[in-house]
Amino acid sequence: MIICKLGDNPELTEPEKLEKNNPVVIIAPTCKMADALKLSGIEFDGECTLENIAFSKFETQNDFLFGTLCIPRLLDVAGSKYKIMLFISRQSFVIIDDYNFSYNILRRIQSAGANQRLTVQRVVCSYFTHLMQRDTELLIQHEQKIMWLEEKISEGKTDGFYESINPVRKELLVLRSYYDELRDMGKEFEQDENDLFDKKQRKYFGTIFDRADRLMNRTVYLLEYAQQVRDAYQSQIDAKQNSNMAFLTAISTIFFPLTLITGWYGMNFENMPELKSGYPWIILLSIAVVIICVIIFKRKKML
Repeated sequence: MIICKLGDNPELTEPEKLEKNNPVVIIAPTCKMADALKLSGIEFDGECTLENIAFSKFETQNDFLFGTLCIPRLLDVAGSKYKIMLFISRQSFVIIDDYNFSYNILRRIQSAGANQRLTVQRVVCSYFTHLMQRDTELLIQHEQKIMWLEEKISEGKTDGFYESINPVRKELLVLRSYYDELRDMGKEFEQDENDLFDKKQRKYFGTIFDRADRLMNRTVYLLEYAQQVRDAYQSQIDAKQNSNMAFLTAISTIFFPLTLITGWYGMNFENMPELKSGYPWIILLSIAVVIICVIIFKRKKML
């Protein structure tokens, strides 16, 4: 396999120099896309720029596959993404990448397969496998964070919960969409409508779908887990609110008879009972009412 980072191999400038049994991988920035396609013998009439890429997909052309990748960054999943264009033919794999992201991956593939005969199929499959290599570790980190939030809730520590859980859910939603797109791409490879790949080597592409499917299922599970933790948090908040309402109801109930008594004796009637010497009795009556109400609410566990 020849890895040609456009500009690094000036001697490789004509498609005639691409040997039949030695696939070439060409990596180039956007400004060199035309030269890279000419070098690989791929004719692409469509218009596409890296800035316009919004999701990962593949389109079947006459004699090649055209694809776009929108890859979340592991350190900032919800932020900016790696945007890459791919052109795959029988003997060439062209990557348009302004980030040097793909070049590092291909160097690792080349090192790992130094003693193997690498074909376009194997390189493409290994490329996508390396894309998802560290994603399991990322999902484990998200799971640990959700578990930590669940423990805090069980301890009654709910401060800043939404500020902690919302970024996790947002990143998981981004990853779910990304893995779903990779599953579709894996299916596109397996179907191989233009017969670009050898039938014996199509089995390699099944690993792309399988790995993306496992990652997506894990992501869906974590989203459900995060929702369960949110429900537990909301239940705890509702319980606190109900406790507060019960306390306020008990206080209101205690003061209601006192309000009735004071309102009654605040009226001006000539024949009011205990009109001249009733003040001490009203005080004692109010204290008795309060004590009785407190005893009742204590037994009802409302105070």
